[in-house]
Amino acid sequence: MFSDRKEAGRRLALALANYRRDDTLVLAIPKGGIEVGLEVARGLGADFAVVVCRKLPFPDNPESGFGALAEDGSLFLQPDAARLVTPAEAERIRQEQAREIRRRLKLFRNDRPLPPIEGRTVILVDDGLAMGSTMKAAVSLAGNAKAGKIVVAVPVAGRRAADEVGVAADEMVVLEMPAFFQAVAQVYVHWRDVTDAEAVSL
Repeated sequence: MFSDRKEAGRRLALALANYRRDDTLVLAIPKGGIEVGLEVARGLGADFAVVVCRKLPFPDNPESGFGALAEDGSLFLQPDAARLVTPAEAERIRQEQAREIRRRLKLFRNDRPLPPIEGRTVILVDDGLAMGSTMKAAVSLAGNAKAGKIVVAVPVAGRRAADEVGVAADEMVVLEMPAFFQAVAQVYVHWRDVTDAEAVSL
């Protein structure tokens, strides 16, 4: 459905045109969400920043996870999945991801704080939602910072993840929701992992 992340971001900006106003802040989840979010911010003429959230991966299956952690300490746990990890394992993994969050904050924001959020319309962007855990942690962060309105905007999502995240946010914008959703990459013609250097450059 999309040539690449840049095209997806441009199309997402069109769907968000009613948020072209002064109080809008676009926050992108790295690394795949940065290019999408940047195009959204450009299209809306909005402020832009990176918000760092990390999945809490299973020890034996890092592609899957039992929750997510945001840079402000906001923690989201998938109740059923979290039962599969011992409390000690969960804490070890949380600490590992907290260290990675600190590394990314230095890398992507040079340890600068997020722009002011209180009272603003915050649009949270990623390149897609699979489980939705990191996005839920980002929604919690925006809520804790007293955002005036929280909008989640992604090019693609699985229906279950979209439904669950949509309950947490004030508004949910999804361009494509495939009937047979397997992975975010399936709707991109050109897909590859974003390197740290590419993310910093963006």
